[in-house]
Formats: sequence, structure tokens, C-alpha cells
Amino acid sequence: MNNGNFFKHKDSYKYDGELSALIWKIFNFPRYRLITLPTPLEKTSNISKDLGIRLYIKRDDVMELALGGNKVRKLEFILADALAKGCDTLITRGAFHSNHARLTAAAARKAGLDMYLVLTPPGSPDLQGNILLNKLLGAKMVHVKDHTEADKVMQELADKLKAQGKKPYIIPAGGASPHGVLGYIYASLEIMQQLYTIEEKPRYIVLATGTGTTQAGLLLGLKLLGVDYVEVVGICVSMSSDETRNRVYKLIQDTINLLNIDMKINYSDIIVYGDYLFGGYGEVTSEVVNSMKYAALKEGLILDPVYTAKAMYGLIDLVKRKYIEKGSTVVFLHTGGTPIPFQLSKIIEKYL
Repeated sequence: MNNGNFFKHKDSYKYDGELSALIWKIFNFPRYRLITLPTPLEKTSNISKDLGIRLYIKRDDVMELALGGNKVRKLEFILADALAKGCDTLITRGAFHSNHARLTAAAARKAGLDMYLVLTPPGSPDLQGNILLNKLLGAKMVHVKDHTEADKVMQELADKLKAQGKKPYIIPAGGASPHGVLGYIYASLEIMQQLYTIEEKPRYIVLATGTGTTQAGLLLGLKLLGVDYVEVVGICVSMSSDETRNRVYKLIQDTINLLNIDMKINYSDIIVYGDYLFGGYGEVTSEVVNSMKYAALKEGLILDPVYTAKAMYGLIDLVKRKYIEKGSTVVFLHTGGTPIPFQLSKIIEKYL
């Protein structure tokens, strides 16, 4: 990546020596390489024409590690931290259909570490989709009833492993930690570099927001660049807009502390919409499946019903509501989830 290109277009990008130092601080942060970057930035033709916007898909579903997804970027920095601390075992939690669990298992195998996955509803525990891949990756899976019990079980596992002389490292659900945020600070710089090279100036970045880690990273990264004209729009998939906004804000503050930088992001800068939950996290409705069908029929683009289909529905509706302006350049972050449609195929089939 030619980092100097970020600052050549003075109408679009701000530059000073202090800003440059902050960006290089991110680049020099310990990172365990799991993928080849950049991921593609794909211009849509049919959806762009249909919605009256210039829509680009940031294909973070196209990665070489275990079918990819946004969690890989987070794991590069989380894994580096675990290795720096001499840890030999990763422990994390997620839903039965968790992409984060699958990718943590794959990352652990890459680094030669052991791993435990504590899994909960929603989703299906049947041996398909992500559960099947977890099994192939040799992950030790523990099924519990809810996320509160999962947190307790993770700590109990860690204590038991320590008593055996192991060095476990607990990763929060979705990689929601300051080290996880670093992955999407880096990604924001990558996105802006790609857009610069094709002479596009984005107005919005739209994404599915669950734990808030990805959105926190994008907001911080754009702030580091001095880019103040891009709105990062999160479509809530698991919590209310207030809960999501609070989580994003806390992750931003924790990451600023980790980096020891003088930076401020206002609470009002965090844009989230909780209108597209369709019953809650992991719930699949006709609207969700219709969103999957729309992307597939228009662009041959495969979305998942838990994250990206809800985010696409939100994007389309925000265009209809005139929040997203006609003619604007929009980036839709495809966060992955390729195995989930197979795991939830029986539910999806009802609406096809």
C-alpha cells in the first residue's frame, strides 16, 4: 500500500506530521498475518442503477482463511497479542452459527494453538455450516444455554487450563476488544486508498453492526485520516440502537487508551439504525430472505441472513427514505458469513 497517496488530494484528505505519525503507529502495531490484502472493492451495476446511487461492495467475504469475513481482520491483531503474551490456547464464545468462532478456530490452527468454542443459541447445533467447519478444524466445542453462562464457562475453562500449566487467552464474542478494533482502523485506510485510486469520494459506508467492533474501527480510522465527510452507518443486527451506540463508543474510548493517542470522537458521530432487527439477533424472516434474493438476482452476490442481508435491507430502505442521497457514492461492507445460509437452510427454504 502506498500510504502517501492518502494525502495527495488536498480537497479530500488532510495531512500533517502528527497525523502521519499516528497512522504509522497503527501500521507498526503487532499483527499476525492471516490474509492477503487488500480485499476487492467491487462496483455494482444493477443495484447502483436500481437505487440511483454508485454502490461499491467491499468484499471482506473474499479471504483465503476458512471462507473469510470481517473477524479475520480483528483476529490478526488479537492473535498477535495472544502470542506476545505467550498464550497457547484461545477461548471464545458465539452463537451456534458464529463466524467469529469458525475463524478463531482457523486462526488458532494457523498459529499452532489449541482452541475452545463456547456456543449458544440462536442458530442450529446440527453438523452443518459453521458447526461442521468447527469440527473439521478440531475445535473443542461446548454448548451452553445463553451468553451469560457462556462468559462464566469461558472463565472456568481458563482457570482449569491454567491449573494444568496452560496459558489460555479469552477473546470476547465477535473479537470485541481494542485489539480487534485495530483491524478496522487498518481497513478504513485500505478502503479510502482503493477509492482514491478510482477517483471516487464516498459519502457513506454501510455495514451490519453486532458487537460494534468493526464500526468503531472504521470511525477511528477515518478520524485518523482527517476524513470528516464520510458517514459510517451501522445497521443493528443484535441490539437496540442505544445499546449498540454505547458499545461502539466504549470500544472507541478503550482503543484510544490502548494507542495512547489524543483523539476524540463524539457520541453523536456514531450513526446506527435499529429498525431492521426483524425479531432479533439470528431471526430469519421473509424480509431478510427477500434481501438475500435481491442481491443474488441483481449482482450474483451471496449474503447471509444474520448480518449482511439485514444490512442490505437497511441500505435499500435508507435510500427510499432519502437518508442516503441519490447519486451519492456508497460503500457496503460485506462482512462474510458464507457458511450461515447452509446452516440455516431449513428456515430460509420456508421463504424461497
